[in-house]
Amino acid sequence: MTRQELVKQIFDKKSFLCVGLDTDIKKLPQHLLKEEDPIFAFNKQIIDATAPYCVSYKPNLAFYEAFGLEGMAAFEKTISYLRANYPNHFIIADAKRGDIGNTSAMYARTFFEQYDVDALTVAPYMGEDSVTPFLGYKDKWVVLLALTSNKGSHDFQLRADADGERLFEKVIKTSQSWAGDEQMMYVVGATQGRMFEDIRRIAPTSFLLVPGVGAQGGSLQEVCRYGMIADCGLLVNSSRGIIYASQGEDFAEVAAQKAKALQEEMAEELMKIGK
Repeated sequence: MTRQELVKQIFDKKSFLCVGLDTDIKKLPQHLLKEEDPIFAFNKQIIDATAPYCVSYKPNLAFYEAFGLEGMAAFEKTISYLRANYPNHFIIADAKRGDIGNTSAMYARTFFEQYDVDALTVAPYMGEDSVTPFLGYKDKWVVLLALTSNKGSHDFQLRADADGERLFEKVIKTSQSWAGDEQMMYVVGATQGRMFEDIRRIAPTSFLLVPGVGAQGGSLQEVCRYGMIADCGLLVNSSRGIIYASQGEDFAEVAAQKAKALQEEMAEELMKIGK
């Protein structure tokens, strides 16, 4: 998916919501456990219920790899279902890959050829040659970890060098020489507040994938105030707050209600930039 296509979806649907498919079989409604593939059965109903209100889905690979071959089969079926039934939704595999060049090339082949997702989260710690193999695919995106929402982000990401430049700033500045804003976006946690201003000084036109709204306490309005740009430039992810909003047989209906409520808030934010 190109940037232009993604932006069109955002403004057509008045939403920049990404639904995180962090599907844990231990948290599924009990009635689904009798299904042949409970993880896929859950995902399918969540997708069907929330698709009108979001533009993106982000399955987190850890929640599928934890269940071995059955979990990965559910992941593959989920991607295939999205491709067949919701081809305009942007699919991000949250796998946080990144290794020496030849290994990264195989990760890129796995996710961009075998699974055919639109984007992949990538860890930048090993530098340029660990990231560039992911950038050789037309209309595929790298989502680089920059400033995350977890408490431990302060351990390294906010450490400054002798010139006062923090590590997350160095990551963003350096990586912009590897790819432009048509192929590279950045993970910035919703809990970082006004730090979005610092991000926008370095990456004024890049898309940002923003986890942490909802269960992790991030404010959508604050994210938009400091991070939104003329073509939105945001994909805001919500996982637990949507997919686990109910443990009953009405789980999909309640997920739809939660997604719709977020979409309505997003529509208000888009109106502020005249969209």
